[in-house]
Amino acid sequence: MWLINSSIGRKVVMSVTGIALILFLTFHCCMNIVALFSGKAYNAICELLGANWYAVVATLGLAFLAVVHIVYAFILTAQNRKARGDNRYEVATTVNAGKVEWASKNMLVLGLIICLGLLLHLFNFWYNMMFAELLHIATPIPPTDGFALIVQTFSCPVYVVLYLVWLAALWFHLSHGFWSALQTLGWNGKTWFCRWKIIGLIYVSLLILGFVVVVLAFAFGCAPSLCCDSAAADCCHQAVDCCKDAAAACGK
Repeated sequence: MWLINSSIGRKVVMSVTGIALILFLTFHCCMNIVALFSGKAYNAICELLGANWYAVVATLGLAFLAVVHIVYAFILTAQNRKARGDNRYEVATTVNAGKVEWASKNMLVLGLIICLGLLLHLFNFWYNMMFAELLHIATPIPPTDGFALIVQTFSCPVYVVLYLVWLAALWFHLSHGFWSALQTLGWNGKTWFCRWKIIGLIYVSLLILGFVVVVLAFAFGCAPSLCCDSAAADCCHQAVDCCKDAAAACGK
């Protein structure tokens, strides 16, 4: 099958899976932005996407896309290095000086950083949410309370730095991968090629910025949802105290 056996077919698979993963990241970013403004709304989404059969199927499908993308990336990188041999650095620095992007020359390193960041993210969230709910694992925070997990995770400065490094690598990876995928799929006309590069750069920058804002907002405790939820909790406590006082007065 040409999608597996030929280099062009592998690039097509890389492009399709890459675009699918970008779409998922867009959805994930929108979810995180909800957490900025309402912890209850975010937890409602987490409950909807918890250990339900459709969420599990979607997670398995997403995992399959990610594995295929990563495996094909290693295969294509190995093929390119074998084909170019010792001249690969000369081609990038001398023959195509100024034409080869830094991200393009370091996609493997960026990919490794992204994989490590993904494992960290899965440990911090997926393991404590869907996985814990499926296997009934006792966790300090309930699996459906994703908002509390966000608050806890980004209260740790080490995690904040690691996530920012991960997001930076993701930006470099996607800023190149976006237009490269479209080029592989045939949308590489002279006019639209430049347009897609600009569109991709803007889209990816806004996407990563959304994630960064969420991380920093919770790290510095300035997310609107933190203030709103605290105020709502205070109101509830005050209402309970009023009821108790009223009941005590009636009893007298």
